[in-house]
This record gives sequence, structure tokens and C-alpha cells, in this order.
Amino acid sequence: MQYNFITSNQALADFCQQASQAEAIAVDTEFVRTRTLYPQLGLIQIYDGKQLVLVDPLSIDDFSSLTELLTNPNVVKVLHSCSEDLETFWHAFKVMPSPIFDSQFAASIVGMGPALGYAKLVKIMLDVTVDKGESRTDWLARPLRDEQCDYAAKDVLYLFQLYPELKARVEEQNKLPWVYAEIAHLAAKKQTPIPLDSVYLTIKNNWKLSSKAVLILKKLTAWRTSTARQRDMALNFVVREENLLSIATLQPSSKNELRSIQGMNPHEVRIHGDALLAIVADCQKVSEEAYPPRVKRLNDIEEYKNTAASVKRLCLNMAEKHAIPPELVGSKKQINQLLKWCWFSQDETRDMGLQPDLLSSWRRALFVDELVKIDALNLSSERVEENS
Repeated sequence: MQYNFITSNQALADFCQQASQAEAIAVDTEFVRTRTLYPQLGLIQIYDGKQLVLVDPLSIDDFSSLTELLTNPNVVKVLHSCSEDLETFWHAFKVMPSPIFDSQFAASIVGMGPALGYAKLVKIMLDVTVDKGESRTDWLARPLRDEQCDYAAKDVLYLFQLYPELKARVEEQNKLPWVYAEIAHLAAKKQTPIPLDSVYLTIKNNWKLSSKAVLILKKLTAWRTSTARQRDMALNFVVREENLLSIATLQPSSKNELRSIQGMNPHEVRIHGDALLAIVADCQKVSEEAYPPRVKRLNDIEEYKNTAASVKRLCLNMAEKHAIPPELVGSKKQINQLLKWCWFSQDETRDMGLQPDLLSSWRRALFVDELVKIDALNLSSERVEENS
């Protein structure tokens, strides 16, 4: 493999100046995310068709040239399944690359297969077998072995090679704007953290709790998320989710009662026991009138099954009309997201200031007029416009 390992600010600036003249560059990241909430950037790979570089973020302290390149509107950034890469760039540099051509989404939207992995897509399009043997390496360790660097370099070498044909296929179907819009919408979501007071809405089985227990869970999850963000710890390394649910249900008043909860880790009690008990105790002082309502679930709504079926039929019709895989138009998760947004006053999508996927980006033009016609959604044109 021919590549340059960049370890200085000047070398990075020189390369970025050159790459800014390219029509497109292939980009990938390697990171570590085992016990941390945020990905820890270990390596950045870029290929502009002339030079392939591996950028060592541990040796560089001025990334202004890189962030300028990543946000240059005249240079397309080609990535594959870029969700975690977007998180990595946002956490490391507070920028989102744009515009992005995501090869996984592009391949899906032209009917090559849903959620194709990088190795499979390279095999299909280039007839090259990609060795994934280094995928679990520690990218923060130094020095990196030659095998690790070769593996990382090939991720952008082949990505750049498949881009022209894949782009041509997308353009033949007049779907290139959809590819850019999909990732721009994803980037907007990645930049929008869920409010602390809404985190409890994402907890599995929260609907089983009484109103008082919901209050406790709401406070517990807000505390855990705040702690995780401040200390950069994976959520379950603060306190496991199922334990928060048990605490909200059992409402312990002592560390002995905390320890007796099935599945409770002694480490969690030792480190966070006082904070957990204080939250439970504070909630005991709240009057019943101030309890939040019990969490609703879609299965308890009488109109749910018929309405979800109506939206699914609409998705299938749109998929057939535009030759798009149905799962790409509207998944069950996306349909449920829409129904919760329409029906529930407690909804994390609304709390984040976002609209459901089916009312956003390229899907909006396909769906909005037809969705308004589904009476059970209570989705007037005025309401859609007010929240756009």
C-alpha cells in the first residue's frame, strides 16, 4: 500500500490544500468506543485520487485545515455507513462533513441490497476481497503496525474507486439529491442531543411504571445521562438501564435495599449509591398532583394497528412508484416514530425539536400530502407547516 502517515500540522495543511481541488475525496475514521460515551478518534483516512493519507489525530493539534476541507461545499465526501463517523467528527471537531455521498445508502436506494457492508459492496462492484482482520484493533495504541495501516488505507482506496460507478447509477435514477439529503438529515439528528428530561421516554418497559415511579425514572435517567456526558462514560458503565427501572419500581431507601435489588452491581452501589438514594428520597417529597403521566405505548392505542397498516401501505406504494426498497422508504421504527409524534404529548422526537423521518428531508415531498389524508393521524397541513 502506498500512503503517507501525517503527524504534523503543516503536512496536514499541505494535503488538505491539495485535496480541496478534488471533486470528491474518500474519507473514513477508526475509533475506539468501549467504555466511553463518545467515540475516541484514533485515525483518519483520506484519499483524493492522487494521494492517500493516514492522519494521526494523536500527534496533531491544529485541525483547522481538515475541518475546512470536511465542510468545503465544493468537495464531495464519500463515506460508507457514516453514522458513527459523523458522531466521531462532531465530538472531535464540532463539525459535520458536507456534502456526503454515503455509499451504503446510495447502493440501497438503487436496489443493490439493504444495508450492504463495505466488504460486500467492494466485492460486488470491484470483485476485490477486503480483509477485515484488523477491525477490532486498538486504534489509540502507538505505534500502529503495518498491517493495521494497510487495512485502514484500503478502506478509502476502494471506496474512492467504487464512487464513480455508484454515483452514475444514482444519477441515472435521478436520486442523487436524495443521497445528500439523507445524510444531511442524519447529521442534523446527530448534532441534537436528547433533552435530559426526555431520556426516560427511551427506556424499555417504562410503560409498566406507575406515575410516581415514572417521576423517579425520569430523574434517574436525567442524572445518569448528565453523569455520562460529563465523565464521557458509556451509560451502562454508570448504572445499567435495567437497574434504573428496578430502582424506580422498588424505591429503596437504604444501601442495603439497593444491594438487594436483583442484578444490582456492588460497584454501582459503592460509587453512586448516595446519588441514587437521594433522587428516590427527593421524589418522595413531590405531591401526587405533580407526578408525570404514565408512559403510553402505541399498542394500547385502538387505532394503532389500522393506522400503522395504512402508513405502511403508503410506504409500499411509494417504494414501488419510485423503485426504492420498501425498508428504505419507511421502516417500522420510522412509522412508529411518526405515530408517536402525532398522538403523544410525551415524545422525544418533538422534545429534540425534530420532525419524524417521514416528514423530513427527501421523504417529506413523497409523503406529506398523502399522510395528511389519513384522518387518524390528525395531521393537518397547518400542523405540518408549523412544525417544519
